[in-house]
Amino acid sequence: MTEAVSRPTLEAVAARAGVSRATASRVVNGGDGVRAPLVARVQEAVEELGYVPNRAARSLVTRRHDAVAVVIAEPGTRVFADPFFAAQLRGISKELTAHDNQLVLLLTEGRDDHARVARYLAGGHVDGALVFSLHLDDPLPGLIHDAGVPTVFGGRPDWSDGRGGPVYVDSDNRGGARAAVRHLVALGRTRIAHITGPLDQTSAVDRLDGYRDVMGTDAPGLVVYSDFTPSGGEHAMRELLARRPDVDAVFAANDLTALGALRVLRAHGRRVPEDVALIGFDDMAPVAEQTDPPLTTVRQDIEEMGRLMAHLLLHDRTSPPDPPSPVVLPTTLVRRATA
Repeated sequence: MTEAVSRPTLEAVAARAGVSRATASRVVNGGDGVRAPLVARVQEAVEELGYVPNRAARSLVTRRHDAVAVVIAEPGTRVFADPFFAAQLRGISKELTAHDNQLVLLLTEGRDDHARVARYLAGGHVDGALVFSLHLDDPLPGLIHDAGVPTVFGGRPDWSDGRGGPVYVDSDNRGGARAAVRHLVALGRTRIAHITGPLDQTSAVDRLDGYRDVMGTDAPGLVVYSDFTPSGGEHAMRELLARRPDVDAVFAANDLTALGALRVLRAHGRRVPEDVALIGFDDMAPVAEQTDPPLTTVRQDIEEMGRLMAHLLLHDRTSPPDPPSPVVLPTTLVRRATA
């Protein structure tokens, strides 16, 4: 037999602090208008009694749930296999935890899931949404807009319906791609290929544009379209070698694509970097530092991108008259052994 222990109430906190219940409630729920000495007395009573606020009751009063939806427009098989998403979620989680907010993860396996996500957001279960890995024809932005929740996007959106002013966090994808290709040119490479990411995502489009900024119009057979995955990189590299066996450098749209390309180059007896120089994009340590040889790549701070997304959303939620501006983080070329 165990004796039930009653949970301390807000009334008990008020009595211990010698204030009214309304005053104790304002302090506990972060309200304004309470003098500093009274705030200190209430906080001391909370600690002494071990009082824990009832979040369900608090949400009814404040219309706040202290929960944020993270919506990733990819199936779970992709999300849990790609270290990019792990790094971004780590940054988001750190920022939300620091502000005592919960993370609610929502994935979209297919079109049917879009309506489910929209219903959940419109149902008032969360205070805002962080959305990333969008595709250009994705209906999610419109559905989320109609749900009326504050939203920050990961990656530069490209609306087709005329809506403007989205808040987002992105990296300088185009500038990073230019730096990678210029480095290959400086090495004396002249037949530089690009394996793209999926061109229904703005990050892949920007990286292709950065390649073209340096190389000019596409040389015959030197641009191959892919999908940000190792298997896609393998397929693209095989296609590239069949088209242009004289290729002497490859800029891959991300590290996973570069990993797949490296496997195919090795299988075809091409030495890296002696025969073919190779550069990726992301600088994900589980990939770039573990390839053989270690991968030269463009670094974007993926975890910081996630943290900033959460930071901007919390700012937007608490300061709606002063919405935050989009943020574009710099990129850096990290030289290792493949180029």
